[in-house]
Amino acid sequence: MIKVGITGINGLIGWHLHAFLHGQPNIMVVQANRKTFASQKALSDFVASSDVVVHLAGMNRGDERTLAETNIALTKYLIGACEHTNRKPHIIFSSSTHIFRDTPYGNSKKECSRLFQKWSEKTGALFTNLILPNIFAEAGKPFYNSVVSTFCHQLANEQQCKIIDDITLEQLHAQSLAREIFEIIKSSSVGDVFLTGTPISVSELLIKLTEFSDKYQQHIIPNLNTDFDLQLFNTYRSYLYPKKYPVSPVLHKDERGTLFDAIKSLNSGQTFISTTYPGITRGNHYHTKKLERFLVVNGKAEIRIRKLFSNDVLTFRVSGDNPQYIDIPTLHTHNITNVGKNTLMTLFWSHELFDPIHPDTYTEPV
Repeated sequence: MIKVGITGINGLIGWHLHAFLHGQPNIMVVQANRKTFASQKALSDFVASSDVVVHLAGMNRGDERTLAETNIALTKYLIGACEHTNRKPHIIFSSSTHIFRDTPYGNSKKECSRLFQKWSEKTGALFTNLILPNIFAEAGKPFYNSVVSTFCHQLANEQQCKIIDDITLEQLHAQSLAREIFEIIKSSSVGDVFLTGTPISVSELLIKLTEFSDKYQQHIIPNLNTDFDLQLFNTYRSYLYPKKYPVSPVLHKDERGTLFDAIKSLNSGQTFISTTYPGITRGNHYHTKKLERFLVVNGKAEIRIRKLFSNDVLTFRVSGDNPQYIDIPTLHTHNITNVGKNTLMTLFWSHELFDPIHPDTYTEPV
């Protein structure tokens, strides 16, 4: 069992790293938040319980002087706790490409790296300096974490998007970063590790996200042929949940009966239909990247969805009498229960063929 401590666990990267490690065997996550750093005992207990510490806590917005002082202070507190407990965990520090700019934030990151490196050389502990590009993902805060988060929020809420500076940025999804951190943990890699993302200009990003939004409003799944496009689309639709679901497709009626489009996609994917007996529940799992649609075509059901590490469960009552679909958000555990008296028939669709070797399906009760 490897005990991985995560500082800043409630931030964007921290939450996604926690979510990724949650699905890995023989990994236990040890959490540290603001309250942990406010207590010497709590921080010492955190360090004493960790084989690896991924240090993500810090400021990246606000008064420049306060920002720099805070980031350096957090690093000193963490090193002090290691020395106080005589512990030498593998420290993985999230630095940034801002170190190549002469800014208070970039300079604070450089100083933090220097302090960790000095401590590592003194104690013989492992230290990895992780130099990151721009990070985006589901659950990002608009106007704070990323331009991706801001644009997705604005498009989901039918607000006007504004380009302030049309520069090219490297964008890396937080789940891709989490996988890289996991590999570093397993391999005990040390030194500077530069991670790269997908280069895209702000204007190109807005065009792509706008196309996603336009297609999706027409009940069309856009082209998701690259991992980057899938990650962007999953991020965009996370800002639609829950208020935009369930979705009612256009129902065509005439004397013969009714007709509606269950799936309109520019991808292929896999479709299957299941029957579920009264009182039976299917699911209780989550996905990290899979796009999955639930559509009840006959019978009555409750679809229950819960975001990882949250206690809030949302319940959607759906019926084949009034067909509606829900595209399940990533990193949300979900299930479907037949609450009717007759057999439930449900259409399921995924953007990709099922891969039994890499199913991207993790058991988790709702």
